[in-house]
Amino acid sequence: MFQLHYGLGMEEHLVKDFFGTKLMEIKKLVDLNNLRTAPQLSNSQEKKLFEELEKNLFQADWITIGIMAPNDNRAIEALQSISNKYSSIEFENLGSLNAYGGVFLKANQKTGNVFVRSEKGLGEGILITCQYDEDAKESNTFGPLPLDFFR
Repeated sequence: MFQLHYGLGMEEHLVKDFFGTKLMEIKKLVDLNNLRTAPQLSNSQEKKLFEELEKNLFQADWITIGIMAPNDNRAIEALQSISNKYSSIEFENLGSLNAYGGVFLKANQKTGNVFVRSEKGLGEGILITCQYDEDAKESNTFGPLPLDFFR
């Protein structure tokens, strides 16, 4: 007999069958597209995804970052980990950001603007969108990646 599952946390059911074995393997960034929250990744998965992501980052003219986190401090820490990894990605006035409970943080590398708002029902993870100056090039969003992906 099949049991109907719905609501938050559906991503767990996407990767496990009735006996708990994996049905979906994360091998490429595209494998993350249908998840509401970032999966736990092995070191080898992180390395492979990181290499693929960097290829896209280095081709982009700028990026926007979306961070879903349990609180504003975790979101800011995740954003700072990206800035620490890449000196060309800088944001200022992070100390003035404030929101309560689960949050969504959005940062734009081109403008330097960062906003955070309280948001219920989100998963956790980092979404990175590669943007281009040419209208002919379509932006691509990757993630959700774990909050500690860039540490």
